[in-house]
Amino acid sequence: MARADLVRHQLFLSRELSERLEALARGPGASKSRILAAAVAAWLDRKGADALEHRFMARLDRLSNQLARIERNGQIELESLALFVRYMLTVNAPLPEGDKAAQAIGRDRFKVFVERVGQQLASGRLTFVPEDPE
Repeated sequence: MARADLVRHQLFLSRELSERLEALARGPGASKSRILAAAVAAWLDRKGADALEHRFMARLDRLSNQLARIERNGQIELESLALFVRYMLTVNAPLPEGDKAAQAIGRDRFKVFVERVGQQLASGRLTFVPEDPE
């Protein structure tokens, strides 16, 4: 940076801070001006980041809460499905290996079920819509 582009500033530092700056400036290729300029730039950059964080904090908090609700609802749905499947498997007896007619009916019912789920998802309509707690 050209000397003409630099602006002189006068500032006061505590004795302890001044001694630490002196010790740091004794290193090779270091100067008080460079150290202070880098420190001020880092402090100002961090302040800018804090301002952005404050601007977006409410939105990020809202998104975080929505994501937590979605995760909770997904866990409830999976647990409900798991309990239903366990109940159905314990209540209904398995089909005998040789009963091809019953197995064919089961395959047909499952195929219809999968198609119906696909139709519901494609239409955007939901069979079960829980009440919104808000």
